[in-house]
Parts: sequence; structure tokens; C-alpha cells
Amino acid sequence: MLELNDVLLRGEPRTLSMMAREGQLTCLTRTSAVLADTPVRWLHAMMGFEPVVAGFISIDGEPLTPRSAAKMRRLMAFAPNALEAVGEINVYEPPSVQDVFSLKANSQLAISNGLLAEEMRRTGITGAKAQLLAVAGLLNRHILLVDRPLAGSLSYLHQQAGAGKIVVITSNDNDVVRGADNVVEL
Repeated sequence: MLELNDVLLRGEPRTLSMMAREGQLTCLTRTSAVLADTPVRWLHAMMGFEPVVAGFISIDGEPLTPRSAAKMRRLMAFAPNALEAVGEINVYEPPSVQDVFSLKANSQLAISNGLLAEEMRRTGITGAKAQLLAVAGLLNRHILLVDRPLAGSLSYLHQQAGAGKIVVITSNDNDVVRGADNVVEL
């Protein structure tokens, strides 16, 4: 179980408490027309990349701290909305899918073009978002975090949850929100 207990992020107007359980698709959403970057900050906090001002995050009862964050991230796969520059990078070349798999944390996973193509097909969508989601799915981690998935990938996300994973997504797409097992209003 992934739990947020009265978590406050810098600049947020209120705290967030929620539980995401194995086998369920949990959606973080906002009622405003623009999702903006705020919901993805909550996914970053779950990975230990966004500082928590108050409250705590835990995974299966173990608190996420600066010391435990790297260990906790090994339980997670993240599919961003898009590959984007973060921080002070002036020129950014998005990595290829092969680059992602060659990272030390992902090196134990053997990948072939056929394996990736099959997983992309299973996502139910096409293009760069399918690649990002397929890579995250192939990592086969206990927790899958997905920023703004397309409605066409809901079946795939439910399959991931059905395999016993904790799946947390962000979206303001009504079809995606309706397709979630749990909806958390931010």
C-alpha cells in the first residue's frame, strides 16, 4: 500500500491524505480545466523527488525519507507525460528507449525491439506516450506511476493493477477519471 498522510508540498494550499492499494487504479485529479504541473508534483513526492513540508509518505508501512528514497524508487516505475528537461539543462536531447533501459537501475531487464513493440501494442495507444508507458510496464515494478495517460491505455493500466501492482495516475480527462477505481481530488 502507498499511503500519504496529511502531506503538504511547498506552494500547495492544502494537505493530501490518500491510500493507493494493490490491484486498484488510483487517479489524482483537479476539477479546474487545466491540470498544469501540480498533480505530477505529487507523483514526484511519492518518488522522493519533491520535498514534503509536513506529513509523511509510506510504502507498505515503511516511511519514505531522504535516506530511504533511493531504495523505495527501486519499487517504482514512472511513465511521464513526456520526456522533458528538468533543472538547469540548457540543451536537452530526449533519451532513446534503449538509453532508458541501459540505466544502471534498469540494466537487469533485457530488451529487444520485438519485446518493446509487443508491449507498446498492449498499451492500446501509439507514439511516444506508448513507448514511455511500455518501458514503465516492462520494468515490472510493484508501483506504477503515470502522468496523464491517454484514455486508450486504461485497459493496460487495469491489467497492470490486476497483476497486483499499485497504479497511481494523474488526469483531468473525464474518461480516464471515470475509468479509475479510486479518484482523489486535489
